[in-house]
Amino acid sequence: MAQKRRSRTNVPKQQRRRRRRPAVQRYYDYNLLASVILLTCFGLVMLYSTSAYEAQVEHGSDMFYFGKQAAISAACLVAVLIFSQIDYHIYAKFATALYIVSNVLLVATKFIGREINGAKRWIYFGPISFQPAELGKLSLILFLACVIVKIGGRKMRGWRAPAIILGLGGITAFFTYYFTQNMSTAIIMAGITGIMLFVAHPKTVPFLAAVGAVLVMAAGVVFYVATNAASGTFRLRRVLVWLDPEAYASWGGYQVMQGLYAIGSGGFFGKGLGNSTQKLGAVPEAQNDMIFSIVCEELGVFGAAMLTILFVFLLYRLLFIAQNAPDLLGSLIATGIFAHIALQVVLNMAVVLNMIPTTGVTLPFVSYGGTSILFLMAEMTLALSVSRQIKFKEQEEGKRSLTRTA
Repeated sequence: MAQKRRSRTNVPKQQRRRRRRPAVQRYYDYNLLASVILLTCFGLVMLYSTSAYEAQVEHGSDMFYFGKQAAISAACLVAVLIFSQIDYHIYAKFATALYIVSNVLLVATKFIGREINGAKRWIYFGPISFQPAELGKLSLILFLACVIVKIGGRKMRGWRAPAIILGLGGITAFFTYYFTQNMSTAIIMAGITGIMLFVAHPKTVPFLAAVGAVLVMAAGVVFYVATNAASGTFRLRRVLVWLDPEAYASWGGYQVMQGLYAIGSGGFFGKGLGNSTQKLGAVPEAQNDMIFSIVCEELGVFGAAMLTILFVFLLYRLLFIAQNAPDLLGSLIATGIFAHIALQVVLNMAVVLNMIPTTGVTLPFVSYGGTSILFLMAEMTLALSVSRQIKFKEQEEGKRSLTRTA
């Protein structure tokens, strides 16, 4: 025992300090990656079940929609694994250029875009279609995060810095609304801007006042439309459809009612995968905005709950990354992605359940759309890149206890 004690006392103090230093371990959020893979696979299964009949009738192949979505999803997942290894600070260097390009494309859509189903929101490059609004959401998240970091926390206490942030986000939202007639995506962009500013701003009261003002304005619009049933634009008519879909079936209430019939007929466990009847033409283009109604019909309340739990887990992992990010830039990027996914999921499900007027918002990772999947995966790449820079300190408790007992 004496020899052991002497040998320990003879060890230099610097070496003993090095041994006691906590080990630093890099992190990679495999939980987030797993949730993305599960949601993508679930979406592909439901997409095939929902679209097979329509694809066979209109395109001669029941794999038409599924094949495209599966190929894009597989390629994007491989890209996520590769590009998430790159430091997100490198991507941040291209934020300004990406923001400018996305806004230019939004403006160009009005002049060179192709009109589909009464909406001019797509730009075609040969056989490839592209929706600039999806790029706009990604560029807005990255650009606003960089601007907030550059401004700094102290200047956020005044009114100029928040006004700049709101102005930059408002430009993209306005371009989306005016040049592509996509009000739902413009609302999501405004929501992303507001949430990122809320996280970066030290005060809460102004945001509560703003939310209250928006609710009052929304209530005023609903009251005005309800008392002026013959009024005007198709957006105001959507409010009438929301209030009484049966009375305004010719204005869009038919799709809402068919979606509710699908949800109601599913029961708790549903009719079974592939056994939906509403997808056979009753719900137009069910593979897009209304796919959640088919999920409820075929898998019931249980399947809808499982899908909701998957989304909640995905959002929880994004919140975890935002809280543990190594710097403000990473935290804001994860926060912006969290805001985007949360807003889009809530709006889509609320529309299908007729809790709000109809909007053209897809369900992330589940609805059909190559551009949507591409940029959702790009956002997951950024989130995983941020998670890769998280560092945790491991205390070597076992070694400490051995040293103490000796």
